[in-house]
Amino acid sequence: MKWLLVLTFISFALVAQAETVVPRATGDLGIIIERATGSVKVIETTGNSSLGTITGLGDLSHASAVYSRDARYAYIFGRDGGLSKIDLLTRTLVKRVLQSGNSIGGAISQDGKLIAVSNYKPGGVRIFDAQTLDLVFDIPAEYGPNKVLSKVIGLVDAPDNKFVFSLWDAGEIWIADMTDTSKPLIRKFTDIGRNPYDALITPDGRFYIAGLFGEDGMALLDLWNPDKGIRRILPDYGKGQQKLPVYKMPHLEGWAIAGNYAFVPAVGLHEVLVINTLDWTEAGRIPVHGQPVFVMARPDGRYIWVNFAVPDNDTVQVIDSQSLQIVRQLKPGKGVLHMEFEPRGEEVWVSVRDENRVLVYNTRDITITSTVEADTPSGIFLSARAHRTGL
Repeated sequence: MKWLLVLTFISFALVAQAETVVPRATGDLGIIIERATGSVKVIETTGNSSLGTITGLGDLSHASAVYSRDARYAYIFGRDGGLSKIDLLTRTLVKRVLQSGNSIGGAISQDGKLIAVSNYKPGGVRIFDAQTLDLVFDIPAEYGPNKVLSKVIGLVDAPDNKFVFSLWDAGEIWIADMTDTSKPLIRKFTDIGRNPYDALITPDGRFYIAGLFGEDGMALLDLWNPDKGIRRILPDYGKGQQKLPVYKMPHLEGWAIAGNYAFVPAVGLHEVLVINTLDWTEAGRIPVHGQPVFVMARPDGRYIWVNFAVPDNDTVQVIDSQSLQIVRQLKPGKGVLHMEFEPRGEEVWVSVRDENRVLVYNTRDITITSTVEADTPSGIFLSARAHRTGL
């Protein structure tokens, strides 16, 4: 009888436990990088709350993330060369590898099987199995007669299981076709301009654009027609102007597309450049509060949100994409580092590093709907990125 009572109690306990476990999908999940503590906070956007924290991720002072196809796993690229795979559902660190001395970002392949990491030291791209994080292939970014290694920036995924990236020191763009992982095909485009500092790929995966720090203009590569080679666009922007000291490099991956226009941060200028994407010519400039870092479009393209480098990093401006006028100016707090729109654009998450919080704004009336506490928050990455090229 005693054992029967014990077994009955255990059965009731298991049933009660099962009833309290709520199945959770991943479509409304995301992460916030906590840069000073080497951790990420797992969030959900239905109720705008924090679900928990994952620690032990190394140096996240400059970190980014991509998602697996099912949006369950996030891959974190740390500044110390660490590549971490985390499970959003169990909120655990699955595996971490220290794959280089200094890395600057990464990408996931179109089929979701490969993770690529761009490295400063040693210069190049290393490609890993997304399931195991085992090294699949190493692509040293060698250039010149002495085979010097270049820093690699602007790494993105492209259609047909390709990765595209730029070489800072060499002034080159490379395409790595990973159809055959045992022997990738590498195609190199040289003399694209001095010091490409970041790059982007258009949402349809056709155009890859590298911004140039060493000279004015940008380098454009049509991935549908690569035999046409590199085309220089906006060659005269900034010409004859006194550029300001660059306090923080702008992020081209945080650019904006609205209709037939692209909105891009200008290097060393208090301007947002407007580009006609039909012919890639300059269509205008918008004077803004400071040096723009991220220029991001609400998913419908109606409004453009801009944040700035120090000493103006307490401000966000909102631009009307039709009139090209600034319609709102916000003061979220000191240290606005990143913004992330929810998939349908009704809300935007804004990290305020120096005040240890993330503010969530309603994008229709620009009111604060939620505040999420976080330790030195920087990058915000929602799981919807799993289904978008270049993110």
